Amino acid sequence: MADPEYIPVDEGADELSRKTDPARNLAVVVYILQGLSFFLGGITGLAGVIINYIKLDDVRSTWVEPHFRWQIRTFWIGLLWTVIGVVTSFIIIGWFILIGIAIWVIYRIVKGALALNDGKAPG
Repeated sequence: MADPEYIPVDEGADELSRKTDPARNLAVVVYILQGLSFFLGGITGLAGVIINYIKLDDVRSTWVEPHFRWQIRTFWIGLLWTVIGVVTSFIIIGWFILIGIAIWVIYRIVKGALALNDGKAPG
């Protein structure tokens, strides 16, 4: 199967067509799942990263791909530091790690979602 050709974001493109792009809408769903993971024990974050990996080939070389990579990176770094924070929670530093990683993940979700809404790459 041939890779789809790269389609850059056209600043003059019809905003409605970008907002109804199925790949963009899927990225919105994943951002929502990542946000819900704080309240549902992380299971929705896992579901979101699974969606990212399943659909990554479909969005390759499109303007939505950086968002999928941003979401995948947010999940794995967040998981790593959450595990480190939980393991070290018996000493005080673990609680600071957990608070710090929660703030960082929320920041990444908000920054990525706002960039997606503007039709730009996160970062």
